[in-house]
Amino acid sequence: MIRELRKADINKVANIWLDTNITAHYFIPAQYWQNNFELVKELLLQATVYVYEYNQEIQGFIGLNDEYVEGIFVSDEMQSQGIGKVLLNYAKGKRSKLLLNVYQKNTRAISFYQREGFEIQHSGLDEATGEKDYVMAWHQ
Repeated sequence: MIRELRKADINKVANIWLDTNITAHYFIPAQYWQNNFELVKELLLQATVYVYEYNQEIQGFIGLNDEYVEGIFVSDEMQSQGIGKVLLNYAKGKRSKLLLNVYQKNTRAISFYQREGFEIQHSGLDEATGEKDYVMAWHQ
């Protein structure tokens, strides 16, 4: 089931955010994500966030800011089970165009987004981490 984020969900969602970032972005020190943890909790409450629930437990979420995908995060134990695709398809149903940034070293995410119809628009640099990234876009 997909539903909008509720304030009571914030700790679970923020923990998924932290764990997923540390695992997926092994090339960025974990301290970077830990230092941003409290700020991200505040930002999540201001963004449009849809959570994926399974057995009344939040297993993943997608954050949107207009047409920009802030991120798709799925709990470690539920990865590679189609939850990211379900969340992305839900967002596609609400927008006619989606944009996102993805680190160039995160080849698993790049492959996922390409399978889902996203195309690399150009490469750039994430100033906060010093890591190269791609801007990817999808449209109907």
